[in-house]
Amino acid sequence: MAAWALLLALLNAGFGLFTSAGKMKIVEEPNTFGLNNPFLPQTNRLLPKMAPSPISGPAHLFRLADKCFSFVESTYKYEFCPFHNVTQHEQTFRWNAYSGILGIWHEWEIYNNTFVGMWMREGDSCETKNRETKVLLICGKNNKLAHVSEPSTCVYSLTFETPLACHPHSLLVYPTLTEVLRRKWDEAEQSLYDELITEQGYKKLLKEIFEEAGLLRATEEKEIEKKNKKLKSLEFETVEKCNKEYKKLSKEIKRLKDLLTEHGIVYERNSAENTSAEHVIHKVVTTKPSVLNGSKANEHPRGDAGIWNDTL
Repeated sequence: MAAWALLLALLNAGFGLFTSAGKMKIVEEPNTFGLNNPFLPQTNRLLPKMAPSPISGPAHLFRLADKCFSFVESTYKYEFCPFHNVTQHEQTFRWNAYSGILGIWHEWEIYNNTFVGMWMREGDSCETKNRETKVLLICGKNNKLAHVSEPSTCVYSLTFETPLACHPHSLLVYPTLTEVLRRKWDEAEQSLYDELITEQGYKKLLKEIFEEAGLLRATEEKEIEKKNKKLKSLEFETVEKCNKEYKKLSKEIKRLKDLLTEHGIVYERNSAENTSAEHVIHKVVTTKPSVLNGSKANEHPRGDAGIWNDTL
């Protein structure tokens, strides 16, 4: 009798556990063990928003382009792949463990003729903006990530140590430029020394040189502006360039006339109109140089000061 009572008590206890377990909340989301799980389909892997910029800067740093460097802090693992991207991976087994892109190689940060850091931009979305990271380059015995921080929301700072940055001239900008761009920089320096341009104008010229070298990435608005300038074929900086364009267009007009004649099409020119291409070009060519550069010759002896001021 006592045995039956004990058995009944055990059955009631088991049923109670079963009913209480039935009240547990069911987690419907799949447990992915983090988005960096190698067994996940390719569609769930990290997807960059854009391709990285071309490799640029000191040539001796290019050897880092096919390597990645890791740094673990707390439960997060950071990976820096020079000239590619920076990623962050949460090292936990939560179903929604974070793994994302903190930035894609974009451009250099340059200060005082020196490469001081690499900007990784257009990372994963973060509220109203995209995540971005600045990687500071400092001298070290080995190639390694030494420090990671988040100075402001979704803006990260990484410190990368490398023996490639130890030589005093290893991160200078000037030696990495082509001969043409070095000459432009020398001319800008001379113009600043001669007080033909302001400090602001000098910095603007340097920025344009760095963009042309591919060290800085021109804004989308500036790219559109460059394209629009190319369409304005009647705006010339020098008389020599104007004469060259005049000869080029005159040759094209002659070719078109010959083509019309070849096909028996009568070519008529309205002599009363003075807005034809030939007339306009001829008028530009015969204009005085002092009018072309937007200043009077006696106001600017070198002839280019008016241009610098107009662009500042």
